[in-house]
Amino acid sequence: MPSALLDTDTLSEVIKRRDAEVTRRAAEYLSANGQFTFSIITRYEILRGLKAKGAESQAELFERLCQKNIVLPLEDETVVRGAEIYGNLYLAGRLIGDADILIAATALVHGLALVTGNLSRW
Repeated sequence: MPSALLDTDTLSEVIKRRDAEVTRRAAEYLSANGQFTFSIITRYEILRGLKAKGAESQAELFERLCQKNIVLPLEDETVVRGAEIYGNLYLAGRLIGDADILIAATALVHGLALVTGNLSRW
């Protein structure tokens, strides 16, 4: 059973393997959990970036990564939770992007910790 949901920035760093600490922690997580878990929104964000760069071979590798891991779909409960988050952020004057809201809502709905480097947004 997964314990964490990787945000787009985190999964991107895991894929790039440029940071030794991120790579070490990712390997530890995989050893303990067997698979990464991320949102279909993260899948979209990474895939669109690769397509925009014409990085077809990287996109194929990413497709294989998606098949080996858990990609959580966008469900109605997630949309409702996301709308609640949006409303609260709007009222507080602290809006963030819809993708970030839906990824956070996915983590909440599935009871997963969100692994992100976007801490300044929260």
